[in-house]
Amino acid sequence: MPAISAIYVRLPNWIGDVCMSLPCLDALLDTGVPVVVCARPWARTLLQGYPLADFVDMDKNWKQNLSAVRAHRKTQAWPNPAGLLLPDSLSSALSFRMAGLPCAGHRDDGRSLLLRWPIRKPERPRHAVESWYALTRQAIAQWNLRLPAEEPPASLGLRLTEAQAATARHALAQAGLAENRFVLIAPTATGLHRGRVKVWSGFEALTRRLVSEGHAVVMSPPPGETGIARENAPSAQLLPPLDLGAFATLTRLAALVICNDSGVSHLAAAAEAKQLTLFGVTSPGRTGPWSPHASCLGAENHWPSVDEVCKAAAGLLEPVRTTEGH
Repeated sequence: MPAISAIYVRLPNWIGDVCMSLPCLDALLDTGVPVVVCARPWARTLLQGYPLADFVDMDKNWKQNLSAVRAHRKTQAWPNPAGLLLPDSLSSALSFRMAGLPCAGHRDDGRSLLLRWPIRKPERPRHAVESWYALTRQAIAQWNLRLPAEEPPASLGLRLTEAQAATARHALAQAGLAENRFVLIAPTATGLHRGRVKVWSGFEALTRRLVSEGHAVVMSPPPGETGIARENAPSAQLLPPLDLGAFATLTRLAALVICNDSGVSHLAAAAEAKQLTLFGVTSPGRTGPWSPHASCLGAENHWPSVDEVCKAAAGLLEPVRTTEGH
């Protein structure tokens, strides 16, 4: 097989999923082959710290995605590019295949005939990080490129820029807050899981308890979620919305992040922030934060109580208090 001259990788459509696919992106970049990321436009800011060959905006419409990939290919002179599909959708395979890209991806959604390198899904359920990493590693092996380690790293390793850090620190300064002296909450979560709300109902009670104990409690929701965030935690201090990279930096600067199983949980994990993620309708084993600095509370069908969350938060914040005392 001729040497692969470039890799077009289709990333997932959700913020948390993109974070969980970062070890895949690192593995592709480590091959030394030019990597073009095809993803939703908001991922551009999140991935500013990565040495990508290019970024192609993806839309919800597969025909528009086909046009975007095809147009990009015409601007390049790579003789033998290949594609890697992390989403399992038929539409993602169709847009790459019709753009002339031979692709690797999971056999799913009736798309095997569209794949040059169809790869079987693992038989037992695995964490999303492990599943996508194994897929990427098998594709790299098929392409005879430099293989990454057999297992994904313990941390997602989001590469943040100095500009993103400066933006987050400026937001803190404007709010009169100091690094590692505030608790960041995220009292929202987009969408439903099997018809059930993914948001823990105790954020306001938690905020009042933490404030009474002397903690600054803040939140920085995206513009479209500001209203519901205010409803869910009116006592929390509201910071202005930040782009994804700056927000990820903000999680790293917090003494503790408390959130639902949502994009924020995975952004915090990617930034290696100390976090407490709350579960009630999803599975920690499948979509929990991939980080040695993360703690999880709750279960797929059982939300934790306010007292349980307050106790867990107090334990995670205790080292901060000890440091302040010295």
